[in-house]
Amino acid sequence: MFTDGHVLPGPGPLKAQISHPGQRRTFLFAGVEETPIGSAEVADVFRTLAPDDVQLFPVSIEGESERHFVVNAIKVVDAIDEARCAEVRHYREGTFPEFAGQYRWIYGLRIDPSKTEGAHVFRLTKFKTAFIVSEDIKHALEQVGNLGLSFEQVTGPPEPH
Repeated sequence: MFTDGHVLPGPGPLKAQISHPGQRRTFLFAGVEETPIGSAEVADVFRTLAPDDVQLFPVSIEGESERHFVVNAIKVVDAIDEARCAEVRHYREGTFPEFAGQYRWIYGLRIDPSKTEGAHVFRLTKFKTAFIVSEDIKHALEQVGNLGLSFEQVTGPPEPH
C-alpha cells in the first residue's frame, strides 16, 4: 500500500522487525514491496522539503528506541522518457492481466523533468517500483548520511553501456 502513490488514511500503529541484523541505517527500503522507512532526521528532510508530496507514518521497529517513519510518496506522474531509457521491458500480454500496460522493468530509467509537475518526491505511472526524489532531497538525505540506499540519475543523457 505504500508503493501505490496516493494519500492513505492513517493506518494505525505500524510495527516492523529486523530480519537481517547489521549496521543501522537512516533510510532504507524494507520488505517485499520495498516500503521506504527513515529515521526522524530523514523524515524531517521530507517534512521540510516536500510536505505536499509525502505522508509520514510513525513505525516502531522491534528492538529500536529511536523513532522511524514510513515515507509514503503521494504523487504519481507520467514522466517516463521511454525513448531515452536504456531498455524497457513490458509485461507480456496474458501473463499477468493485472499488470497489463505497465512496465515489468526499466534499465537506465530516464524521466522528462518537464512532466514532474514540480513534485520533489513521486512514483511513476506504470512503474511504481521507482521512488523518485529531486536533487534537493537527494543532497539533504546525503547530509543525513548512513543511508541504506543509493541514488541513480534519471535525468540528462542516458548512461553509456
